[in-house]
Amino acid sequence: MVLGRRLQELRRAANLSAQEVGQRLHMAHTTVIRMEQAKVALKWATVKAMLEIYGVGQQEAEEFLTLTVKANESGWWQGYRDALPEWFAVHVSLENSASHIRGYEPHVVPGLLQTEDYAGAVLSLSRPRPKPDELDRRVTLRLTRQALLTRPDPPPPQLWIIMDETVLRRPAGEPAVMQAQIDHLIEAMDLPHVTLQVMAFTAGLHPGAFGPFTLFRFPMPDFPDIVGIDSLSSAKYTEDEEEVALHRETFDRMSAQAMSQGRSREFLMSVRKELEK
Repeated sequence: MVLGRRLQELRRAANLSAQEVGQRLHMAHTTVIRMEQAKVALKWATVKAMLEIYGVGQQEAEEFLTLTVKANESGWWQGYRDALPEWFAVHVSLENSASHIRGYEPHVVPGLLQTEDYAGAVLSLSRPRPKPDELDRRVTLRLTRQALLTRPDPPPPQLWIIMDETVLRRPAGEPAVMQAQIDHLIEAMDLPHVTLQVMAFTAGLHPGAFGPFTLFRFPMPDFPDIVGIDSLSSAKYTEDEEEVALHRETFDRMSAQAMSQGRSREFLMSVRKELEK
């Protein structure tokens, strides 16, 4: 995605249209556009020809081509194609590249913080209903994703989650499942790069009440933030400045309205005690 965006910038700096580049490379101009939008793989030979057309210097071109090779390497999640919808593969890819992940979840514990039993309860609701082996693969994928929170290199992303109180009040199977899940959330809050806030019922209406969303920020200075907006069977990912700014402002307002990290921890502990009764 970063390289595609850079290719677009280089083309525009050379004052060339996608049609003109397509004609010179004897390819459809739509392919040029799809490369810039990261909708197709970046072929080394094609990128090299583009860089020559754009007048890119030798050193920058060599660095760009080296990154092109790396960009075409498969992520670990590609081994879970059978358990990973194509639209959600984008989400996994973004969270693995992000330096900051901020999100609001009104319905369930976010996947990066789910226990195995809780994940199984959530994923079993998928339609069509997964077979036992399919469910196991999906749960394994979800747990494998969580490794990014404890990875040594690159450093784990800063994770900041706001959860609705509803998430903690809604049972997920046997009481022991929710007890273990809340214990896991409390433990996760001990990580220096994890912030967890609870939006209490008593907080009243808030600006994010319309649905879950995730904001991704990346370590590359020339790459914009991306917001992912979830729906029942898909998700929308956009870098549109107005859309991202709206969700960024919404998250900031919600963080001020939700319980603090310390108060959220106390609340989690109180809910945990209630489940023991």
